[in-house]
Amino acid sequence: MPNMSKRHEILGASANNCRLDDTMGRIAIDVVLLPSEEVADRVIEANSLLIAEQAEGIVLNNRDCLPHISLAMGVIEETDLGEIETVLKEIADEFMFEPLLIIGVFISTNSRGEKVSSFVIDKTQELQSLHEEVLGMLGTFLGSDVTADMVAGEEVGDSTLDWIRNYQEKSSYANFQPHITIGYGQAKALDAPIPLAVSKLACCRLGNHCTCREVLVSVDL
Repeated sequence: MPNMSKRHEILGASANNCRLDDTMGRIAIDVVLLPSEEVADRVIEANSLLIAEQAEGIVLNNRDCLPHISLAMGVIEETDLGEIETVLKEIADEFMFEPLLIIGVFISTNSRGEKVSSFVIDKTQELQSLHEEVLGMLGTFLGSDVTADMVAGEEVGDSTLDWIRNYQEKSSYANFQPHITIGYGQAKALDAPIPLAVSKLACCRLGNHCTCREVLVSVDL
């Protein structure tokens, strides 16, 4: 996931899933909005173009590397997932999830000097309030003391751990900048804003590059 503070340019206008392992303990998670199938397919297509033309690293799909909008990130006890699902249901009942808008392409540079592209989401007051509500209601569950074994997958980069560890300090509240990561490389500019409908509010297992590897619990919107 890109460090949105290192701006270079903006271009253009339920726990019923299979577990990645059978152990229980502390895991790194991302509370996210999952886009509609139509929007997810568009993000995956943009990611495929980056892979073909420039770089891999992040290979999005609709199975185990999901396009998403991050709302909160950290470390939880897996035994808390039931309570977290209850909180997400309460939040989903409270908020009106109006269509959002993708307004541009953001190019950032990570700590290794690699370009990362993201779709920028218009930060409405409703989206900002949702972000703050998720952080507030899940605050007692979320920790920041992440280690590599809490992240899904065998290879976990230091930048991934740093992002999770520093999320609340550097990427939340006033620093919240909603986006959907496309992948490594420089994506093309948008011809026009893209309407963005969301389908689920979910808690996902994090993988390397802060990818969403598995839906742990979710609420349909």
